[in-house]
Amino acid sequence: MASGHDAQAAGERVEALLAELRSNAGPQVADAAEELVSCLVELYGAGLAAIVEIVGEDSDAGRRLMAKLAADPLVESLLLVHDLHPLEAGDRVRRAIEAVMPQLGGHAGDAEFTGLDGAGVIHVRLERGGHGCQSSSGSIEAAIEKAVADAAPEAAGVAIEVVTAAPELPLLQITRGPTAVRGAR
Repeated sequence: MASGHDAQAAGERVEALLAELRSNAGPQVADAAEELVSCLVELYGAGLAAIVEIVGEDSDAGRRLMAKLAADPLVESLLLVHDLHPLEAGDRVRRAIEAVMPQLGGHAGDAEFTGLDGAGVIHVRLERGGHGCQSSSGSIEAAIEKAVADAAPEAAGVAIEVVTAAPELPLLQITRGPTAVRGAR
């Protein structure tokens, strides 16, 4: 299982097998299988926590190694599942916003992480320009919301405040008229 895609496929397979057990073998067998899966996840989480602790004992090399581990999508997802990610939620959200905005194009506007409230909801401010197509606003918000939720799955939700900037008015220049007009006065 070297790639994130393989891990996702494995997770989907576990869910399918549990559903099959529930429908074919009955709820008692399915409950036992779910408990087995939970125990294995807990066991692997404890092992991962021990690895993170050992790596963290070396302050210089440990920091660099944890950054490399967290940069791998599969390892990062495991660190998130077990609440072991080395970056705070706000840092992960900022990183996710920085990564998704260029993919949305220049018309997307500017997005900024504005905080995490007491209920665990992440707040993002999306400033849209006063020009351009506003019909894509929903898809832009959805892409930002997905990126933020993926970066901080422990959050209770994502709230996006959309602010539309006033259109820029053209500069009006008042100059003196041509000299022929001035002389006729």
